[in-house]
Amino acid sequence: MKLGLALGYSGANMTLPVDMVRKAEALGYDSVWTAEAYGSDAFSPLAYLAAVTEKIRLGTGVIQLAGRTPANAAMTAATIDALAGGDRMILGLGVSGPQIVEGWYGQPWGKPNTRIRDYVAIIRKILAREEPVTHDGKEIALPYEGPGSAGLAKPLKSILHMNPNIPIWLGTGTEMNVRMTAEISEGWLPLGLTPYNADMFVPWLEEGFKRSEAKTGEPKWWPDFEVQTSAEVEITDDLRDAFRKMKPNVALYVGGMGARSVNFHKMSMIRRGYGDAAERIQELYLAGRKGEAIEEVPEEFLDEQALLGPPARIRERYQAWADSYITGLTVRTNQEEAVELMGELAKESSGV
Repeated sequence: MKLGLALGYSGANMTLPVDMVRKAEALGYDSVWTAEAYGSDAFSPLAYLAAVTEKIRLGTGVIQLAGRTPANAAMTAATIDALAGGDRMILGLGVSGPQIVEGWYGQPWGKPNTRIRDYVAIIRKILAREEPVTHDGKEIALPYEGPGSAGLAKPLKSILHMNPNIPIWLGTGTEMNVRMTAEISEGWLPLGLTPYNADMFVPWLEEGFKRSEAKTGEPKWWPDFEVQTSAEVEITDDLRDAFRKMKPNVALYVGGMGARSVNFHKMSMIRRGYGDAAERIQELYLAGRKGEAIEEVPEEFLDEQALLGPPARIRERYQAWADSYITGLTVRTNQEEAVELMGELAKESSGV
C-alpha cells in the first residue's frame, strides 16, 4: 500500500510542516495532499513544496470546482507539475456543497454530476493540446456564448506544452458519482471509505469500469485505478483521549458542514450504519448545542476510520487496510513518530 501525508487546509494562520513532508518523502511516502474550504487554497502550498522536495507526488485533495474554471485548474496543475520536474502532480477534484459553492464562490449549484463530467472533459482536452479547445457541455461550454457574451470568443490551445498524463482523481461518495469516478478518472478520493464498509462500493466502481470500457473501447479494471482513502493516526496509551480529540471535527462536519437537507458528511455517516447518531448530531449542532453534538459521536465510528493506540494495536489494525482493495492510505497526524511507524508498516506489508 502506498502512503500519503495529509496537510489539509490552514486555520487562521498559514503554515506548512515542511520538515514532516521531507521526512515522509525520505521514508518512502508516495504523496502529500492539500485541501481547501473557504480560506487557504490547495494549489499554492504544492507549488512551494515542489521546490523543497524531490519526488513525492503532489496532490490536491481536493480543489473545489466552483473556485476555478476548468482552464484555470488545468493551467495551475500543469504549471506546478512542470516546476516540479514532471509526473508529480495529481489533480484531485470535488464539488464541495451548495453552501460553499453558492455562498462563497457565488456560483450556481446546478447539476454536480454533469458539471464534473464537463469539467474533466475540458481539462483533458487542454492538457492534450491536440487542437483549440471546444466543448459543448450541458453545464460548461467553451467557447462561452451565454448571457453577457461579447460574441467574439475564439477557441484556443495552451501555449505551455503541458503534461498530458497528469492524473485526475475525483473526491466523491454517492453511488452515482462513485460510478462516474470509476468511469472517467484515474483515481478515487473517497468520502467515508474504510476497510469495514469497502465491499459496499465494489459494484459501484465495477459498473463505472464497465461503462468506461463501453464508451472508450479500452479495457479498464482494478489494476488501472487508484483508491486513496485517509485515516487519523495517533500513537497513544489513552484511546479515550484520542477519541475525545477526534469528536469535535466529526460533529462539525456531520452537524454543520452543509445545509440540513444537503450534507454529504452526514450522508456518509448514515451509509456507514450510524444513521441514528448522524441525525442526533445534526439536530443538536444546528440547535446550537455543540457540546452535546460532540458527545453523540460514537467511538466505534471513530475507531473504524482511524489507527489509534500503542504501536502494537496500530500494527494489528493496519492489516485490514493493507488487505483491502485500497491502494493508498493518506496519514492524518501531527506526530512524527506516527509518520515513521506508518512508513515501517507499509514496508512490512509489502515485503520490503
